[in-house]
Amino acid sequence: MLDKLKSCRIKFSNLATRSQFVPEILTRITLGVLFAQAGWGKFGRLDGVISYFESLGIPAAHLQAPFVAGVELVAGVLILIGLGTRYAAIPLIGVMIVAIKTALWEDVEGISSLFEMSEFLYIVLLVWLVSTGAKTLSVDAWLRKKCGCNSN
Repeated sequence: MLDKLKSCRIKFSNLATRSQFVPEILTRITLGVLFAQAGWGKFGRLDGVISYFESLGIPAAHLQAPFVAGVELVAGVLILIGLGTRYAAIPLIGVMIVAIKTALWEDVEGISSLFEMSEFLYIVLLVWLVSTGAKTLSVDAWLRKKCGCNSN
């Protein structure tokens, strides 16, 4: 009985090891699509975004709105395809911090209310992507394989 239990534990451990790529890919797909769509949408209604940014008191809203739309669109696509994932995630973290500080800060009553914000969850997931990078089914992985580099 103990041998069977040990065998099951080893099989489960092997399965868990082989499926470690799943959370990374799901995170990249989810965040990549989310940010690419958000950026594209902002470009589609740029006048409204500029007005919204002005209402928040963001300086040079006519420059900031297309900049943010571009960052979201380009970085979202890069994360989605896994090209420069670590670097693409960094400006998105900044965008989310600014979004919380300018548009949502009055709703923050404490740490628990911060945890309830989807923007904070995006920051957490983006920080994870900065630390791990794109490892599987990504342009980064293909480039590493092509050049013979094994580092992440």
